[in-house]
Amino acid sequence: MPSVTWGVVQGRKEKLVSRVIICDYLKGIGIIPDELEDLELPSTVEVMRERVEFLQKIGLTIDDINEYPLMLGCSVRKNIIPVLGYLEKIGIQRSRLGEFVKNYPQVLHASVVVELVPVVKFLRGLDVEKQDMGYVLMKYPELLGFKLEGTMSTSVAYLVSIGVNPRDIGPMVTQYPYFLGMRVGTMIKPLVDYLLSLGLPKKITARMLEKRAYLLGYDLEETVKPNVDCLISFGIRREALASIIAQYPQIIGLPLKAKLSTQQYFFNFKLKIDPDGFAQVIERMPQIVSLNQNVIMKHVEFLVGRGIPVEDVGKMVVNCPQLVAVQVGLMKNSYYFFKSEMGRPVNELVEFPEYFTYSLESRIKPSRLALGKIRTIDFGDDLLSLSEDPLSCCFPFTSSDVTTDKDLQRRNRGNYTFRVQIPVLIMLLMLFKLLQWHEDNEAVEYRERDIIVQKRHGHSERIGKNLENMFGVMHGQQVFWTDVAATVFLITMTE
Repeated sequence: MPSVTWGVVQGRKEKLVSRVIICDYLKGIGIIPDELEDLELPSTVEVMRERVEFLQKIGLTIDDINEYPLMLGCSVRKNIIPVLGYLEKIGIQRSRLGEFVKNYPQVLHASVVVELVPVVKFLRGLDVEKQDMGYVLMKYPELLGFKLEGTMSTSVAYLVSIGVNPRDIGPMVTQYPYFLGMRVGTMIKPLVDYLLSLGLPKKITARMLEKRAYLLGYDLEETVKPNVDCLISFGIRREALASIIAQYPQIIGLPLKAKLSTQQYFFNFKLKIDPDGFAQVIERMPQIVSLNQNVIMKHVEFLVGRGIPVEDVGKMVVNCPQLVAVQVGLMKNSYYFFKSEMGRPVNELVEFPEYFTYSLESRIKPSRLALGKIRTIDFGDDLLSLSEDPLSCCFPFTSSDVTTDKDLQRRNRGNYTFRVQIPVLIMLLMLFKLLQWHEDNEAVEYRERDIIVQKRHGHSERIGKNLENMFGVMHGQQVFWTDVAATVFLITMTE
């Protein structure tokens, strides 16, 4: 019995001696061992030296170890090597393992099978691509320490409940994995509820979060609400806030007061735009708060160089802020076409600045060519004067056309007056007579009048399409020609 007691005491003395030697070694290389008092250290200084040297080989410094000295309690063979091997397997480069451990040293204490593997499987279940796994974990390594049934699951469930597509959760995690660590009740839900209170539909809010998951990281009290109040203080209408945020969601997270103040002064000084006009510009194109002033001046100088006064350029920007976002080279091409091919006065550009936002090759030239075809048919002045827009000749069939009350009355009662040459009319009548003869022959096989009427209507539509192809009429007049064909056909049938 005494011999056993003596052995225990002797063992304790040896451990104390070994601990003192290890602490002296750590102090000698610059590591402060104060936090290691309650930690079980290796039996010999050689083992501790092996751990320190291994951590230094993967890229850690003495200062990094001092930030979290508890990592010295991890065995190289039992803890460090298995964890680092698994991290490399899931996509983290070997050269960046030291950086990963520096950012999240607690990972060295984790069990690969019990803790790390389930988290990676959970992320893969959210549709995070395998090749993106390393990127996600490097961006937010703390994910490996979360419980599956805790914050991650509730965050995903809430986002799906407000309309986020479950298939978009994976891309959201890749873009901004931090939302998986946010509490729903204190961070995510209050922000979403506030956006909905501004008038944003829930569906639009969900689409915004799908495309820009980092919006969830904006602090509601410190950033979002002050920015909304700032917009209102600069003259933005409250009912326009939802549209502004939907167009440019990042605006709720910018240092907005400084940007708006700078841009408002610039627009007033350079373009003579008053605060009310500036508010209209922001409502129509909120991205302009982040647009570089040098870029804006290039467009202004181009327009002023073409003889447009600065005040008129300001009016153009207020009516169409997208003007300052168009490439200057494209504006030059559109302007030269406007002057050389169309021969229109420059003041019409002031009234219709949207001209520069249309594509020259895919919109302006095809529309002008189609207009030329319509004029060759000579439908009369009614068809060619449906719009009061000075540049309506460029866009004859767009939703932006403005019609007069007189034209609308004529269109509603179907009183289109057009001149058709007599040979063309004779040809039409011959076609309809031929169709009538063909219908009479086929009517023998059909006994029910409803079937005959349906078949005649089908022939009418085909005639309308043939007329459209014959005269080159645009798609917008297809229904008109079908009605003409059906009307003439019914007239010939009643004769």
